[in-house]
Amino acid sequence: MTNKTLFTKADAFFSKAKTWKEEYEKLRSIILSFELTEDYKWMHPCYTLNDKNILLIHGFKEYCAILFHKGVLMKDPNGILIQQTENVQAGRQIRFTSARQIEEMEDILKAYIQNAIEVEKSGLEIEYKKNDEYVIPEEFQMKLDEVDGLKTAFESLTPGRQRAYLLHFSQPKQSKTRESRVEKYMQQILDGKGLND
Repeated sequence: MTNKTLFTKADAFFSKAKTWKEEYEKLRSIILSFELTEDYKWMHPCYTLNDKNILLIHGFKEYCAILFHKGVLMKDPNGILIQQTENVQAGRQIRFTSARQIEEMEDILKAYIQNAIEVEKSGLEIEYKKNDEYVIPEEFQMKLDEVDGLKTAFESLTPGRQRAYLLHFSQPKQSKTRESRVEKYMQQILDGKGLND
């Protein structure tokens, strides 16, 4: 292990894990064989290079995963990089369901981690969709036009918060549900808060 700092919070994450404990330890060991620094961000172990996020380890009910922050720019010769949801623009996952699977894929994982490091070192950047490329649901547009200060408050939010609201309001198929979501979060927008604040 070179150039590593094992942060107490990351250690706590691994020691307190109730599921995927063995898988996490195997992934951690593989990742720490690289020139990455272990940190703890977004409540998960995150691995950085010169303070730039390269990947993180996280777990779900059905699988645990490595998430590459710039995964969309990586090569995927094995076809194993997964876009977690349709709205994720940059990150890509490799998912695991057992420690044995991780062991069998170790050489492949190392190649992908090396590629992620090379992508970061190359200076490649992701061109994110602009917020004006997202559709504003009719139900929200009506409120933006009707309610004093709502449009100004919405435009004052960070681009990420705006995007989260637009995606949340657009998801339901039924107009009634979209309208209900807009009503529920109007005051939060007026208060300058994001969807999850």
